[in-house]
Amino acid sequence: MKDLAEVLNDWEAVIGLEIHTELTTLKTKMFCSCPIEHGAEPNTHTCPVCLGMPGALPVPNKAAIESIVLAGLATNCEIEKHSMFYRKNYMYPDMAKNFQTTQGPVAFCMRGHLTLEVDGPGVEERHGIDDLSEGDTMENIVKTDYGYAAKVGITRIHMEEDAGKMIHVGGVDGRIAGADHSLVDYNRAGTPLIELVTEPDLRTPAEARLFMQELRSTLLTLGISDCSMESGSMRCDGNVSLRPRGSKTLGTKTELKNMNSFKNLHDGLAYEICRQAEVLESGGVIRQETRHYEPATKRTITMRVKETADDYRLFPEPDLAPYDLSDEFIESVRKKLPELPRQKKQRFMEDYGLTRDDSITISNDVELSEFLDKAMEIDSSLATQVSNTLINEVMAYLNQNNVTLGETKITPEGVVELCKLIDNDTISSKQGKTVFQEMVETGGAPSKIVEDKGMKQVSDTGLIEDVVKRIIDANPDKVEAYKNGKKGLSGFFIGQVMREMKGQANPKVVNKIVTDELEK
Repeated sequence: MKDLAEVLNDWEAVIGLEIHTELTTLKTKMFCSCPIEHGAEPNTHTCPVCLGMPGALPVPNKAAIESIVLAGLATNCEIEKHSMFYRKNYMYPDMAKNFQTTQGPVAFCMRGHLTLEVDGPGVEERHGIDDLSEGDTMENIVKTDYGYAAKVGITRIHMEEDAGKMIHVGGVDGRIAGADHSLVDYNRAGTPLIELVTEPDLRTPAEARLFMQELRSTLLTLGISDCSMESGSMRCDGNVSLRPRGSKTLGTKTELKNMNSFKNLHDGLAYEICRQAEVLESGGVIRQETRHYEPATKRTITMRVKETADDYRLFPEPDLAPYDLSDEFIESVRKKLPELPRQKKQRFMEDYGLTRDDSITISNDVELSEFLDKAMEIDSSLATQVSNTLINEVMAYLNQNNVTLGETKITPEGVVELCKLIDNDTISSKQGKTVFQEMVETGGAPSKIVEDKGMKQVSDTGLIEDVVKRIIDANPDKVEAYKNGKKGLSGFFIGQVMREMKGQANPKVVNKIVTDELEK
Protein backbone atom coordinates (compact mmCIF):
# COMPACT_ATOMS: atom_id res chain seq x y z
CA MET A 1 0.00 0.00 0.00
CA LYS A 2 1.32 3.47 -0.93
CA ASP A 3 1.96 6.01 1.80
CA LEU A 4 -0.19 9.11 2.21
CA ALA A 5 2.18 11.49 0.40
CA GLU A 6 2.29 9.24 -2.68
CA VAL A 7 -1.48 8.85 -2.75
CA LEU A 8 -2.17 12.59 -2.46
CA ASN A 9 0.03 13.26 -5.49
CA ASP A 10 -2.51 11.52 -7.72
CA TRP A 11 -5.73 11.64 -5.69
CA GLU A 12 -7.60 14.39 -3.88
CA ALA A 13 -9.24 13.43 -0.60
CA VAL A 14 -12.60 15.02 0.20
CA ILE A 15 -13.27 14.91 3.94
CA GLY A 16 -16.21 16.00 6.07
CA LEU A 17 -16.63 15.55 9.81
CA GLU A 18 -19.59 14.88 12.09
CA ILE A 19 -18.64 15.83 15.65
CA HIS A 20 -20.90 14.86 18.55
CA THR A 21 -20.51 16.70 21.85
CA GLU A 22 -22.47 16.00 25.02
CA LEU A 23 -23.47 19.09 27.01
CA THR A 24 -21.96 17.64 30.17
CA THR A 25 -21.93 20.84 32.20
CA LEU A 26 -25.74 20.90 32.32
CA LYS A 27 -27.48 19.40 35.32
CA THR A 28 -30.29 17.47 33.64
CA LYS A 29 -31.08 15.62 30.43
CA MET A 30 -32.60 17.11 27.28
CA PHE A 31 -36.26 16.21 27.80
CA CYS A 32 -36.54 15.12 31.45
CA SER A 33 -35.21 16.00 34.90
CA CYS A 34 -32.88 12.99 35.25
CA PRO A 35 -29.40 14.14 36.37
CA ILE A 36 -26.35 13.95 34.10
CA GLU A 37 -23.56 12.12 35.92
CA HIS A 38 -20.69 10.30 34.25
CA GLY A 39 -19.67 7.12 36.04
CA ALA A 40 -22.87 6.66 38.04
CA GLU A 41 -24.17 3.18 38.78
CA PRO A 42 -25.77 1.76 35.59
CA ASN A 43 -29.45 2.54 35.01
CA THR A 44 -29.84 4.72 38.12
CA HIS A 45 -30.57 7.97 36.23
CA THR A 46 -33.61 7.00 34.19
CA CYS A 47 -37.33 7.82 34.13
CA PRO A 48 -40.41 7.11 31.98
CA VAL A 49 -39.46 9.93 29.57
CA CYS A 50 -35.91 8.83 28.70
CA LEU A 51 -37.00 5.19 28.69
CA GLY A 52 -39.88 5.97 26.32
CA MET A 53 -42.71 4.67 28.48
CA PRO A 54 -46.23 5.06 26.98
CA GLY A 55 -47.81 8.39 27.88
CA ALA A 56 -44.58 10.05 29.06
CA LEU A 57 -44.19 13.52 27.55
CA PRO A 58 -40.87 15.31 26.92
CA VAL A 59 -40.16 18.80 28.29
CA PRO A 60 -37.28 20.63 26.54
CA ASN A 61 -34.25 21.87 28.50
CA LYS A 62 -33.94 25.63 27.93
CA ALA A 63 -30.31 25.69 29.15
CA ALA A 64 -29.41 23.15 26.45
CA ILE A 65 -30.89 25.38 23.76
CA GLU A 66 -28.93 28.33 25.11
CA SER A 67 -25.79 26.19 24.90
CA ILE A 68 -26.27 25.21 21.26
CA VAL A 69 -27.00 28.82 20.28
CA LEU A 70 -23.81 29.82 22.11
CA ALA A 71 -21.88 27.19 20.12
CA GLY A 72 -23.40 28.47 16.91
CA LEU A 73 -22.47 32.07 17.60
CA ALA A 74 -18.91 31.03 18.48
CA THR A 75 -18.56 29.21 15.14
CA ASN A 76 -19.97 32.01 12.96
CA CYS A 77 -23.29 30.25 12.34
CA GLU A 78 -26.58 31.87 11.44
CA ILE A 79 -29.14 31.18 14.18
CA GLU A 80 -32.40 29.88 12.76
CA LYS A 81 -35.35 31.34 14.61
CA HIS A 82 -37.81 28.66 13.46
CA SER A 83 -36.95 24.95 13.77
CA MET A 84 -38.40 21.73 15.14
CA PHE A 85 -37.58 18.25 16.40
CA TYR A 86 -38.12 14.97 14.56
CA ARG A 87 -38.19 11.30 15.43
CA LYS A 88 -35.30 9.30 13.97
CA ASN A 89 -36.51 5.70 14.05
CA TYR A 90 -34.20 2.74 14.47
CA MET A 91 -34.33 -0.58 16.30
CA TYR A 92 -31.33 -1.00 18.58
CA PRO A 93 -31.11 -1.62 22.34
CA ASP A 94 -29.25 1.63 23.14
CA MET A 95 -32.56 3.57 22.93
CA ALA A 96 -35.42 1.88 24.79
CA LYS A 97 -38.06 3.86 22.89
CA ASN A 98 -36.65 2.77 19.48
CA PHE A 99 -36.28 6.31 18.19
CA GLN A 100 -34.02 9.28 18.82
CA THR A 101 -35.35 12.80 19.15
CA THR A 102 -33.28 15.01 16.85
CA GLN A 103 -33.61 18.07 14.65
CA GLY A 104 -34.63 17.82 11.01
CA PRO A 105 -33.54 19.72 7.87
CA VAL A 106 -33.44 23.06 9.69
CA ALA A 107 -31.24 23.13 12.79
CA PHE A 108 -30.80 25.80 15.42
CA CYS A 109 -27.41 26.73 13.87
CA MET A 110 -26.78 26.81 10.11
CA ARG A 111 -24.11 27.99 7.63
CA GLY A 112 -21.11 28.70 9.84
CA HIS A 113 -17.35 28.32 9.47
CA LEU A 114 -14.03 28.07 11.27
CA THR A 115 -10.70 29.21 9.87
CA LEU A 116 -7.80 26.85 10.56
CA GLU A 117 -4.19 27.99 10.83
CA VAL A 118 -2.18 25.07 9.44
CA ASP A 119 1.52 25.03 10.21
CA GLY A 120 4.37 22.61 10.87
CA PRO A 121 4.26 19.08 9.40
CA GLY A 122 0.56 19.47 8.58
CA VAL A 123 1.41 21.86 5.75
CA GLU A 124 3.27 19.12 3.90
CA GLU A 125 0.07 17.07 3.49
CA ARG A 126 -1.62 19.77 1.36
CA HIS A 127 -0.86 19.18 -2.30
CA GLY A 128 0.32 22.20 -4.29
CA ILE A 129 1.07 24.41 -1.29
CA ASP A 130 4.73 24.79 -2.31
CA ASP A 131 3.66 26.39 -5.60
CA LEU A 132 2.00 29.29 -3.77
CA SER A 133 3.54 32.54 -2.56
CA GLU A 134 2.43 34.29 0.60
CA GLY A 135 -1.02 35.80 0.03
CA ASP A 136 -1.90 33.50 -2.89
CA THR A 137 -5.22 31.64 -2.72
CA MET A 138 -6.20 28.14 -3.85
CA GLU A 139 -9.75 26.86 -3.33
CA ASN A 140 -10.52 27.56 0.36
CA ILE A 141 -6.95 28.28 1.50
CA VAL A 142 -4.63 31.29 1.66
CA LYS A 143 -0.83 30.89 1.84
CA THR A 144 0.64 32.56 4.96
CA ASP A 145 4.08 33.07 6.45
CA TYR A 146 3.53 30.14 8.83
CA GLY A 147 1.86 27.76 6.34
CA TYR A 148 -1.69 28.41 5.22
CA ALA A 149 -5.16 29.36 6.50
CA ALA A 150 -8.11 27.15 5.51
CA LYS A 151 -11.73 28.29 5.77
CA VAL A 152 -13.89 25.25 6.59
CA GLY A 153 -17.64 25.56 6.23
CA ILE A 154 -20.05 24.29 8.87
CA THR A 155 -23.28 22.99 7.37
CA ARG A 156 -25.20 22.87 10.64
CA ILE A 157 -25.12 22.29 14.37
CA HIS A 158 -28.23 20.47 15.50
CA MET A 159 -29.54 19.30 18.84
CA GLU A 160 -30.39 15.71 19.65
CA GLU A 161 -30.41 13.32 22.58
CA ASP A 162 -27.60 10.85 23.15
CA ALA A 163 -28.20 7.12 23.18
CA GLY A 164 -27.46 4.72 26.01
CA LYS A 165 -24.14 2.89 26.35
CA MET A 166 -23.71 -0.67 25.10
CA ILE A 167 -21.04 -2.89 26.64
CA HIS A 168 -20.22 -6.01 24.64
CA VAL A 169 -18.64 -8.57 27.00
CA GLY A 170 -16.07 -10.85 25.41
CA GLY A 171 -15.82 -9.02 22.09
CA VAL A 172 -12.58 -7.72 20.58
CA ASP A 173 -11.86 -4.12 21.61
CA GLY A 174 -15.34 -3.91 23.21
CA ARG A 175 -17.10 -4.56 19.89
CA ILE A 176 -20.09 -6.83 19.35
CA ALA A 177 -18.23 -9.24 17.07
CA GLY A 178 -17.43 -12.35 19.08
CA ALA A 179 -19.07 -11.06 22.27
CA ASP A 180 -20.60 -13.54 24.73
CA HIS A 181 -23.35 -11.14 25.75
CA SER A 182 -24.13 -7.42 25.86
CA LEU A 183 -25.08 -5.03 28.64
CA VAL A 184 -26.90 -1.72 28.28
CA ASP A 185 -26.77 1.33 30.54
CA TYR A 186 -29.50 3.92 29.91
CA ASN A 187 -28.00 6.61 32.16
CA ARG A 188 -26.60 8.39 29.08
CA ALA A 189 -29.84 8.06 27.07
CA GLY A 190 -31.43 11.48 26.75
CA THR A 191 -28.29 13.51 27.51
CA PRO A 192 -28.28 16.74 25.45
CA LEU A 193 -25.96 16.28 22.48
CA ILE A 194 -25.01 18.74 19.78
CA GLU A 195 -23.81 17.47 16.42
CA LEU A 196 -21.69 19.68 14.17
CA VAL A 197 -21.54 18.72 10.49
CA THR A 198 -18.86 20.30 8.31
CA GLU A 199 -18.95 20.97 4.61
CA PRO A 200 -16.64 18.61 2.64
CA ASP A 201 -13.96 21.30 2.69
CA LEU A 202 -11.18 19.35 4.39
CA ARG A 203 -8.48 17.86 2.17
CA THR A 204 -5.98 16.25 4.54
CA PRO A 205 -6.02 14.26 7.80
CA ALA A 206 -3.99 17.09 9.36
CA GLU A 207 -6.73 19.60 8.58
CA ALA A 208 -9.35 17.26 10.07
CA ARG A 209 -7.36 16.89 13.28
CA LEU A 210 -6.80 20.65 13.51
CA PHE A 211 -10.52 21.35 13.01
CA MET A 212 -11.36 18.95 15.84
CA GLN A 213 -8.78 20.60 18.11
CA GLU A 214 -10.04 24.10 17.25
CA LEU A 215 -13.65 23.13 17.96
CA ARG A 216 -12.75 21.40 21.22
CA SER A 217 -10.87 24.41 22.59
CA THR A 218 -13.78 26.65 21.55
CA LEU A 219 -16.42 24.53 23.31
CA LEU A 220 -14.24 24.23 26.42
CA THR A 221 -13.93 28.02 26.50
CA LEU A 222 -17.72 28.31 26.24
CA GLY A 223 -18.00 25.98 29.26
CA ILE A 224 -20.78 23.87 27.75
CA SER A 225 -18.96 20.50 27.81
CA ASP A 226 -15.92 18.81 29.30
CA CYS A 227 -15.18 17.56 25.75
CA SER A 228 -13.60 14.37 27.08
CA MET A 229 -12.72 12.18 24.13
CA GLU A 230 -11.57 9.42 26.49
CA SER A 231 -14.95 9.11 28.23
CA GLY A 232 -16.92 9.66 25.02
CA SER A 233 -18.49 13.06 25.69
CA MET A 234 -16.88 14.23 22.43
CA ARG A 235 -16.81 11.84 19.49
CA CYS A 236 -16.00 12.22 15.82
CA ASP A 237 -17.11 10.46 12.65
CA GLY A 238 -15.20 11.11 9.45
CA ASN A 239 -16.58 10.88 5.90
CA VAL A 240 -13.93 10.47 3.20
CA SER A 241 -13.89 9.88 -0.55
CA LEU A 242 -11.27 10.13 -3.29
CA ARG A 243 -11.31 11.59 -6.76
CA PRO A 244 -8.53 11.89 -9.35
CA ARG A 245 -6.60 15.10 -8.83
CA GLY A 246 -8.16 17.77 -11.01
CA SER A 247 -11.61 16.12 -11.10
CA LYS A 248 -14.65 17.87 -9.64
CA THR A 249 -16.82 14.75 -9.42
CA LEU A 250 -17.19 13.37 -5.90
CA GLY A 251 -16.28 9.75 -5.29
CA THR A 252 -18.17 7.23 -3.17
CA LYS A 253 -17.61 7.97 0.51
CA THR A 254 -17.08 5.77 3.51
CA GLU A 255 -17.72 6.78 7.11
CA LEU A 256 -15.29 6.11 9.94
CA LYS A 257 -17.18 5.90 13.25
CA ASN A 258 -16.37 7.10 16.76
CA MET A 259 -12.71 8.07 16.56
CA ASN A 260 -11.93 9.05 20.15
CA SER A 261 -8.58 10.84 19.93
CA PHE A 262 -6.89 13.37 17.66
CA LYS A 263 -4.28 10.78 16.69
CA ASN A 264 -6.89 8.15 15.83
CA LEU A 265 -8.79 10.70 13.73
CA HIS A 266 -5.65 11.55 11.74
CA ASP A 267 -4.35 8.00 11.42
CA GLY A 268 -7.78 6.51 10.64
CA LEU A 269 -8.40 8.98 7.81
CA ALA A 270 -4.85 8.54 6.50
CA TYR A 271 -5.26 4.76 6.34
CA GLU A 272 -8.69 4.98 4.72
CA ILE A 273 -7.38 7.37 2.05
CA CYS A 274 -4.56 4.96 1.21
CA ARG A 275 -6.92 1.95 1.27
CA GLN A 276 -9.37 3.58 -1.11
CA ALA A 277 -6.55 4.54 -3.49
CA GLU A 278 -5.33 0.94 -3.55
CA VAL A 279 -8.85 -0.36 -4.31
CA LEU A 280 -9.42 2.19 -7.09
CA GLU A 281 -6.00 1.73 -8.67
CA SER A 282 -6.52 -2.04 -8.81
CA GLY A 283 -9.81 -1.58 -10.67
CA GLY A 284 -12.07 -2.08 -7.65
CA VAL A 285 -15.12 -0.13 -6.51
CA ILE A 286 -15.59 1.73 -3.22
CA ARG A 287 -18.76 0.77 -1.35
CA GLN A 288 -20.72 3.28 0.69
CA GLU A 289 -20.33 1.76 4.13
CA THR A 290 -19.55 2.45 7.76
CA ARG A 291 -16.09 1.37 8.87
CA HIS A 292 -14.26 1.11 12.18
CA TYR A 293 -10.64 2.14 12.78
CA GLU A 294 -8.57 -0.26 14.87
CA PRO A 295 -5.64 1.61 16.46
CA ALA A 296 -3.92 -1.65 17.44
CA THR A 297 -3.69 -2.88 13.84
CA LYS A 298 -3.75 0.60 12.27
CA ARG A 299 -6.42 -0.37 9.75
CA THR A 300 -10.12 0.14 9.06
CA ILE A 301 -12.65 -2.68 8.84
CA THR A 302 -16.26 -2.88 7.67
CA MET A 303 -18.95 -2.44 10.32
CA ARG A 304 -22.13 -2.24 8.25
CA VAL A 305 -23.59 -0.95 5.01
CA LYS A 306 -24.33 2.75 5.40
CA GLU A 307 -27.94 3.67 6.12
CA THR A 308 -29.69 6.43 4.20
CA ALA A 309 -32.10 9.05 5.53
CA ASP A 310 -35.03 6.96 4.26
CA ASP A 311 -34.01 4.10 6.55
CA TYR A 312 -34.70 6.28 9.60
CA ARG A 313 -38.27 7.24 8.56
CA LEU A 314 -37.91 10.76 9.95
CA PHE A 315 -41.12 12.58 10.85
CA PRO A 316 -41.92 15.62 13.07
CA GLU A 317 -41.97 14.88 16.79
CA PRO A 318 -45.69 15.09 17.71
CA ASP A 319 -45.03 15.68 21.42
CA LEU A 320 -42.90 18.83 20.92
CA ALA A 321 -44.05 22.13 19.47
CA PRO A 322 -41.90 23.93 16.86
CA TYR A 323 -39.41 26.49 18.18
CA ASP A 324 -39.54 30.21 17.55
CA LEU A 325 -36.42 31.86 19.00
CA SER A 326 -36.86 35.58 19.58
CA ASP A 327 -34.26 38.24 18.76
CA GLU A 328 -34.16 39.04 22.47
CA PHE A 329 -33.30 35.42 23.34
CA ILE A 330 -30.53 35.23 20.73
CA GLU A 331 -29.03 38.55 21.85
CA SER A 332 -29.15 37.50 25.50
CA VAL A 333 -27.09 34.43 24.57
CA ARG A 334 -24.68 36.51 22.46
CA LYS A 335 -23.89 38.64 25.52
CA LYS A 336 -22.63 35.50 27.26
CA LEU A 337 -19.96 34.86 24.62
CA PRO A 338 -16.52 34.83 26.29
CA GLU A 339 -13.25 35.74 24.58
CA LEU A 340 -12.60 32.86 22.20
CA PRO A 341 -9.23 31.08 21.76
CA ARG A 342 -8.46 32.74 18.41
CA GLN A 343 -9.14 36.15 19.98
CA LYS A 344 -6.97 35.31 22.99
CA LYS A 345 -4.14 34.24 20.71
CA GLN A 346 -4.18 37.59 18.92
CA ARG A 347 -4.30 39.51 22.22
CA PHE A 348 -1.43 37.53 23.72
CA MET A 349 0.69 38.37 20.69
CA GLU A 350 -0.24 42.05 20.61
CA ASP A 351 -0.46 42.87 24.34
CA TYR A 352 2.13 40.51 25.81
CA GLY A 353 4.52 40.15 22.87
CA LEU A 354 4.37 36.35 22.90
CA THR A 355 5.33 34.30 19.88
CA ARG A 356 2.60 32.91 17.67
CA ASP A 357 3.33 29.33 18.72
CA ASP A 358 3.29 30.14 22.44
CA SER A 359 0.12 32.18 22.05
CA ILE A 360 -1.65 29.29 20.30
CA THR A 361 -0.56 26.77 22.92
CA ILE A 362 -1.74 28.86 25.88
CA SER A 363 -4.92 30.26 24.30
CA ASN A 364 -6.15 26.74 23.54
CA ASP A 365 -6.16 25.90 27.25
CA VAL A 366 -8.79 27.66 29.35
CA GLU A 367 -6.92 27.30 32.66
CA LEU A 368 -3.54 28.36 31.26
CA SER A 369 -5.09 31.40 29.59
CA GLU A 370 -6.68 32.60 32.82
CA PHE A 371 -3.44 31.83 34.69
CA LEU A 372 -1.39 33.91 32.24
CA ASP A 373 -3.74 36.89 32.49
CA LYS A 374 -3.56 36.80 36.30
CA ALA A 375 0.22 36.59 36.17
CA MET A 376 0.39 39.57 33.81
CA GLU A 377 -1.67 41.63 36.25
CA ILE A 378 1.18 41.09 38.72
CA ASP A 379 4.06 41.86 36.33
CA SER A 380 3.54 42.16 32.57
CA SER A 381 7.26 42.70 31.95
CA LEU A 382 7.86 38.99 32.50
CA ALA A 383 5.44 37.80 29.81
CA THR A 384 7.99 35.75 27.86
CA GLN A 385 9.48 34.17 30.99
CA VAL A 386 6.05 33.28 32.40
CA SER A 387 4.95 31.87 29.04
CA ASN A 388 8.05 29.68 28.84
CA THR A 389 7.47 28.41 32.38
CA LEU A 390 3.83 27.60 31.65
CA ILE A 391 4.69 25.63 28.52
CA ASN A 392 7.94 23.94 29.59
CA GLU A 393 7.32 23.32 33.29
CA VAL A 394 3.64 23.65 34.19
CA MET A 395 2.18 21.81 31.19
CA ALA A 396 4.78 19.05 31.50
CA TYR A 397 3.90 18.59 35.17
CA LEU A 398 0.15 18.51 34.46
CA ASN A 399 0.53 15.95 31.68
CA GLN A 400 2.93 13.78 33.65
CA ASN A 401 0.67 13.67 36.70
CA ASN A 402 -2.66 13.74 34.80
CA VAL A 403 -4.02 16.63 36.87
CA THR A 404 -5.57 19.99 36.12
CA LEU A 405 -4.01 23.29 37.09
CA GLY A 406 -6.70 23.86 39.68
CA GLU A 407 -5.75 20.61 41.41
CA THR A 408 -2.17 21.76 42.04
CA LYS A 409 -0.47 24.22 44.39
CA ILE A 410 0.84 26.28 41.47
CA THR A 411 -0.19 29.95 41.66
CA PRO A 412 0.35 32.97 39.38
CA GLU A 413 2.14 34.72 42.25
CA GLY A 414 4.54 31.81 42.65
CA VAL A 415 5.35 31.54 38.95
CA VAL A 416 5.95 35.29 38.63
CA GLU A 417 8.24 35.25 41.66
CA LEU A 418 10.17 32.29 40.24
CA CYS A 419 10.60 34.04 36.91
CA LYS A 420 11.90 37.17 38.68
CA LEU A 421 14.51 35.14 40.56
CA ILE A 422 15.78 33.67 37.29
CA ASP A 423 15.55 36.95 35.39
CA ASN A 424 17.63 38.89 37.91
CA ASP A 425 20.21 36.08 38.14
CA THR A 426 19.42 35.24 41.76
CA ILE A 427 19.22 31.62 40.59
CA SER A 428 20.05 29.93 37.30
CA SER A 429 17.44 28.46 34.97
CA LYS A 430 18.66 25.00 35.98
CA GLN A 431 18.15 25.85 39.65
CA GLY A 432 14.73 27.22 38.67
CA LYS A 433 13.63 23.71 37.71
CA THR A 434 14.57 22.48 41.18
CA VAL A 435 12.68 25.34 42.81
CA PHE A 436 9.64 24.65 40.63
CA GLN A 437 9.53 21.01 41.76
CA GLU A 438 9.66 22.12 45.38
CA MET A 439 6.90 24.67 44.71
CA VAL A 440 4.47 22.11 43.31
CA GLU A 441 5.18 19.65 46.12
CA THR A 442 4.99 22.04 49.08
CA GLY A 443 3.29 25.17 47.78
CA GLY A 444 6.16 27.19 49.24
CA ALA A 445 7.24 30.61 48.00
CA PRO A 446 10.19 30.44 45.56
CA SER A 447 12.30 32.99 47.48
CA LYS A 448 11.84 31.04 50.70
CA ILE A 449 12.81 27.79 48.95
CA VAL A 450 15.95 29.43 47.55
CA GLU A 451 16.88 30.77 50.98
CA ASP A 452 16.22 27.49 52.81
CA LYS A 453 18.25 25.47 50.33
CA GLY A 454 21.10 27.98 50.07
CA MET A 455 20.64 28.21 46.33
CA LYS A 456 21.34 31.90 45.87
CA GLN A 457 23.56 32.38 42.85
CA VAL A 458 27.05 33.91 43.30
CA SER A 459 27.75 36.78 40.91
CA ASP A 460 30.78 38.25 42.77
CA THR A 461 33.25 38.68 39.89
CA GLY A 462 36.23 38.92 42.21
CA LEU A 463 35.45 35.63 43.91
CA ILE A 464 34.76 33.89 40.60
CA GLU A 465 38.00 35.28 39.07
CA ASP A 466 40.04 33.78 41.90
CA VAL A 467 38.53 30.33 41.30
CA VAL A 468 38.96 30.60 37.50
CA LYS A 469 42.63 31.61 37.77
CA ARG A 470 43.35 28.80 40.22
CA ILE A 471 41.82 26.20 37.89
CA ILE A 472 43.61 27.61 34.84
CA ASP A 473 46.98 27.56 36.68
CA ALA A 474 46.33 23.91 37.63
CA ASN A 475 45.78 22.81 34.01
CA PRO A 476 48.56 24.32 31.83
CA ASP A 477 48.35 21.48 29.28
CA LYS A 478 44.68 22.16 28.59
CA VAL A 479 45.35 25.91 28.42
CA GLU A 480 47.99 25.24 25.76
CA ALA A 481 45.61 22.98 23.83
CA TYR A 482 42.94 25.69 23.95
CA LYS A 483 45.34 28.28 22.57
CA ASN A 484 46.27 25.83 19.78
CA GLY A 485 42.69 25.73 18.55
CA LYS A 486 40.74 23.36 20.80
CA LYS A 487 38.23 26.03 21.81
CA GLY A 488 35.80 23.41 23.11
CA LEU A 489 38.00 23.05 26.18
CA SER A 490 36.42 26.21 27.57
CA GLY A 491 33.58 23.92 28.64
CA PHE A 492 36.02 21.93 30.77
CA PHE A 493 37.11 25.02 32.67
CA ILE A 494 33.55 26.28 33.11
CA GLY A 495 32.54 22.88 34.47
CA GLN A 496 35.43 22.82 36.93
CA VAL A 497 34.52 26.30 38.21
CA MET A 498 30.85 25.36 38.66
CA ARG A 499 31.89 22.16 40.43
CA GLU A 500 34.17 23.95 42.88
CA MET A 501 31.51 26.56 43.59
CA LYS A 502 28.89 23.82 44.07
CA GLY A 503 26.78 25.01 41.15
CA GLN A 504 26.01 28.38 42.72
CA ALA A 505 28.18 30.55 40.48
CA ASN A 506 26.35 32.66 37.89
CA PRO A 507 26.92 30.74 34.62
CA LYS A 508 26.91 33.93 32.53
CA VAL A 509 29.63 35.50 34.68
CA VAL A 510 31.67 32.28 34.76
CA ASN A 511 31.51 31.92 30.99
CA LYS A 512 32.71 35.49 30.40
CA ILE A 513 35.56 35.33 32.92
CA VAL A 514 36.81 31.93 31.69
CA THR A 515 36.80 33.16 28.08
CA ASP A 516 38.59 36.40 29.01
CA GLU A 517 41.29 34.56 30.98
CA LEU A 518 41.92 31.94 28.30
CA GLU A 519 42.19 34.55 25.57
CA LYS A 520 44.88 36.54 27.39
